[in-house]
Parts: sequence; structure tokens; C-alpha cells
Amino acid sequence: MENFFSILGGMGTMATESFIRILNQRTQAHNDQEYLNYVMFNHATVPDRTAYILDNEAPSPLPFLLDDIEKQNLLQPDFIVLTCNTAHYFFEQLQGATKIPLLHMPREAVNEATKHHQPGEKIAVLATAGTMTAKVYQSELEAKGFEVMAPEQELQEKVNYLIYHDVKENDYINSELYLEILSDVFEKYGCQNAILGCTELSLVQ
Repeated sequence: MENFFSILGGMGTMATESFIRILNQRTQAHNDQEYLNYVMFNHATVPDRTAYILDNEAPSPLPFLLDDIEKQNLLQPDFIVLTCNTAHYFFEQLQGATKIPLLHMPREAVNEATKHHQPGEKIAVLATAGTMTAKVYQSELEAKGFEVMAPEQELQEKVNYLIYHDVKENDYINSELYLEILSDVFEKYGCQNAILGCTELSLVQ
């Protein structure tokens, strides 16, 4: 197969399925041959990324991800998509293990934000505690001149609950909690926009 890319997913599986579904829906194809060529790795057994970022004594996802990169090196895709936002904590190590370009999803999201928002505007990042602790999005946003909302513990706990308890554990789309979080972001914190910095949140959106 030529002219294809690979998707490193499974973190989590339902979010990866949603990513692929949206990708296919937004591809302007009128027959089978006009869809995109890709290979998908659904590596569901990768240890939890947030658990490791918050406690380095927890099992590290990095060896698993590096093994996935090694396998993708054999396939030689044009580029690799890493669908887990929190896993971008390991981006430099993963890119260092291959000559194949890895798309930096948070960087792409922030670049898109610059097309619609001006430097100095306040933007919220809704993400796992691991993504927030690692400043995966904050560093990219601040480099572009945006103010990044610093969520209080209560708001972060709501986001964590929505991601882990509702979506990951129970496959439940808690629209009420999601709207409550957005209300806090825009009304209480005065943000101009919000980035859904966790792939599971795309299921709720």
C-alpha cells in the first residue's frame, strides 16, 4: 500500500473509534477508492498516561509506545497520528525513535486557534490531570500569546470525572455535566474559547 498514514490509538478505544469515524465522515469521498489509506494500531493495554505523569512509580507507557513506533517503522507510513492528547507528554522521545513525522495534535489545535482568536485572549483547556500537569497545551498556547485558564481543583475534578468515570468506565455521555463545565469556563472564568484536550471529550461533544 502506498500513500498511507498510521494511527496510534487505543488510548482509549472508544475515542479512537470516534476519531476514525469523524475522519471518514469528513473525507469528501464518493466511492471506496476516494477514502484515505491508513493503518490503525489500537493498543488498548498501554498503561494509563495520567497515572504515570502524576506518579513516576506507576507503570510507564513509554516502552509500549516506543514498541509501537518500532513496528510502524517497518511499515513506513507517510506520517503517524497519535490520538491520545496526554501521550504527547512523550512526543520528543517518540519522534526521536523514528524518521517518520509524527503529527503533534496539540500544536495543530493551537495553530488552528490562531486563525480565529487574537493573542491575549483567554482560552480554557479541558483535559486530564496528566495533560494539565505536563502542560501539553499550555506551553503551545502561551508561545502564541494566549492566556491559559488555570482551572481550580473543583473544575478539574469535574473534568476528570467526566473523562474517567462517565466516558471511559461507563461509556456514558454525560451531557449535563459537560454543559455545567462549559458554563463554568465561559461564565465563571471568562474564557473566549475552550480546547477539548482529551479525545474522550470529543465523544461528549
